[in-house]
Amino acid sequence: MADEPIEMERLPDPHGHPPADDTSPPSHYELMALAMKELLTEQGTLTNDEIRAQLEKIDSWKPAKGAAMVARAWTDPKFRARLLDDAGEAVKEFGIDPGEVKLVCVENTDEVQNVIVCTLCSCYPRAVLGLPPDWYKSKAYRSRVVIEPREVLAEFGTEIPEDMTLRVHDSLATLRYLVLPRRPAGTEGWSEEQLAEIVTRDTMVGVANPKVPGDG
Repeated sequence: MADEPIEMERLPDPHGHPPADDTSPPSHYELMALAMKELLTEQGTLTNDEIRAQLEKIDSWKPAKGAAMVARAWTDPKFRARLLDDAGEAVKEFGIDPGEVKLVCVENTDEVQNVIVCTLCSCYPRAVLGLPPDWYKSKAYRSRVVIEPREVLAEFGTEIPEDMTLRVHDSLATLRYLVLPRRPAGTEGWSEEQLAEIVTRDTMVGVANPKVPGDG
């Protein structure tokens, strides 16, 4: 019998992603961020142009580097070992700067499926995966996935057998997670470029698993 998950309203439609919650008032942390921005600009520590340039840089981040990293781990056992041992150092080999935040890579196996959430807000490895999707930031996902993860993943089209352990990892302000998904059968002999094409953002969050084109 599988271990109990570390273990939330139903998603709007099966296999759909809940919309962003734009109706709630700003959270405590959003208000703190706005206050800090105003303080830094008033003191001349940062300019609005510098802030805008940084936001544009963040907006340009995409999950492609993360996908390339997964493909490398699937084909290079030494890199896979480095990634699992110290992801923050390993991602630097792909020109990714994790900053001061600790990055941890968790591996999906035939026995374990990992899924990532930030129950407090939307902490997310943006340098690796780009901007978080709306559903990741939604209250429905953040509250439900820690209580009924199998049901939530099923709504993404990912069925997890009862005899498989499902581990939910809660991100923090100082800690981010990346899922190393299982390499699907039928990809033997594929190049890293081919493998990277089947690695999506959702597979690196753990709500989906890579599939070979044509598979159901």
